[in-house]
Amino acid sequence: MIDEVRRRMAEEGVDALVLRPSPDFRYLGGLDDGYDGYLVLTGEGPPAAAAGPREAAALLPAAVRRVGVDPEMRARELFSLPVDAELVLASSVLAPLRLRRGPAEVAATGRAAAAADAVLSAARGLAWFGATERAMARRLRAALAEAGCEETLSVLVAAGEHTALPRHAACDRVINPGDALLVSVCGRWDGHCAEVARVFAVAEPPEDFEAMYSVVLAAQRAALDAVRPGVTAAEVGRAVREVIDGSGYGEYAGRRPGRGVGRSHEESPWLVPGDGTVLEPGTTICLEPAIYLPELFGARVADVVVCAPEGGRRLGSLPWELCVVDR
Repeated sequence: MIDEVRRRMAEEGVDALVLRPSPDFRYLGGLDDGYDGYLVLTGEGPPAAAAGPREAAALLPAAVRRVGVDPEMRARELFSLPVDAELVLASSVLAPLRLRRGPAEVAATGRAAAAADAVLSAARGLAWFGATERAMARRLRAALAEAGCEETLSVLVAAGEHTALPRHAACDRVINPGDALLVSVCGRWDGHCAEVARVFAVAEPPEDFEAMYSVVLAAQRAALDAVRPGVTAAEVGRAVREVIDGSGYGEYAGRRPGRGVGRSHEESPWLVPGDGTVLEPGTTICLEPAIYLPELFGARVADVVVCAPEGGRRLGSLPWELCVVDR
């Protein structure tokens, strides 16, 4: 892998990489998340550890002209990096390599997807009626920890009209019969991330909800069918939009029908117009088509999918059918 990184460095004219603890850091160094130092890769030798920016700069060759720095590096870290060279994003080197995930990485992401699936599967048996969004979000966070999640990245619990808010934060709204519930969990297991989202209904779905939800499911199937080696991220996103636009819900579609997922929960490719990233075998993405009807309800379905040689393959197994909980 280091040889591939160095080839990319040469292509991009980058003489060295300086990384802080981050997805790129884990990809290149494979060190424990608890390590709070820096990682330096030059044209020779193995990656070297450094305690801070100054120590990292001391490991750079004297003639270095262009240094790739971690995209997650903070401003104070950059100002503390005493190097007389042009600073560019390390992602120009590493992002294309991280798209090509080998079997071991795909399997690790699959284990993360299975763990997230298990949390939402168990959630269907919880007592939702009469609880608050906030209380149920706490229960899901606890369930993630019990499932071995090393970092909870997001938990969404939205009831009723709140399901129409893409960025809703759980509050003290009480969950009642007839409410739609939008529930998602996203976490990191063994350095790899996964998100899964499903819609529940308490006792019975709201009026007209199932018709809208069927469109979201059709969009998810279309996206999965579109995933295959050689297609672009934009083409997969277009498959989602065509289904939703054709149903008449186009103006209410979620703005982003999917994105890359792996060592980070949000990374390239982005399934939006203009992203010409070509999918390759091993690319893992989170498909997440959504429709949000203001002040009524919304629905989003999220699954981690791998681009396999034969096409798109789900790494989880949670059913898509609308789950009606009776309590």
